[in-house]
Amino acid sequence: MSRARVTDAVNFYSERGDKRFAVREIRSRRPDKFRWRSAVGRLTKEAGHMRGLERLRVEEPVREVVVDLPDPLLRREVVIDARRHNVDLDRGEVLPFHRMGDLRTYAHLVHADIGLIQRYVALPDDFDAPIDTAGVVLVARAMANQHRRRAQRIWLELPDPDDPVATPMLHHRFLGQRAQRDAEQAKQWSALTNTLLGDRSK
Repeated sequence: MSRARVTDAVNFYSERGDKRFAVREIRSRRPDKFRWRSAVGRLTKEAGHMRGLERLRVEEPVREVVVDLPDPLLRREVVIDARRHNVDLDRGEVLPFHRMGDLRTYAHLVHADIGLIQRYVALPDDFDAPIDTAGVVLVARAMANQHRRRAQRIWLELPDPDDPVATPMLHHRFLGQRAQRDAEQAKQWSALTNTLLGDRSK
């Protein structure tokens, strides 16, 4: 399978139940943010359903490769992908460390609803306790995407403001206000994500 694409090779071995060779493909291929990342995602998804030694034999070799990745952005995103499947590839080497008190401060500053995060990720009561950064990032990204898509969908339904023939109605103004609120909430959740990941450039 050495000439096959990494995604095809990993799928082939996974479907045969031969995780050892699937892991070998991951370790032997050049990492990239498309096919290689997708192949790792396939393995971590399966690892999320495993238990005990079987899981350890998949998770640990993949974790070693991920932690040693020279591309910090790829390393970060693979760790977050794995968390989606309840697989923790990060033991303090990849994502920034944050305490519960930090999260409350960040959420307050960007006007993000921390109660929504608690619906999906277990958060500690102690202000000094560490949070699940990857889990919170996943929720924040999902909320940002949801609000962004909703705003775009509403804007597409509104009349073209540059069309001289179009006649905006009263309900169009209300819809426009709703879309603007969703767009602002998308920015708030994105700001929380960027703060948690230490990305100050966005």
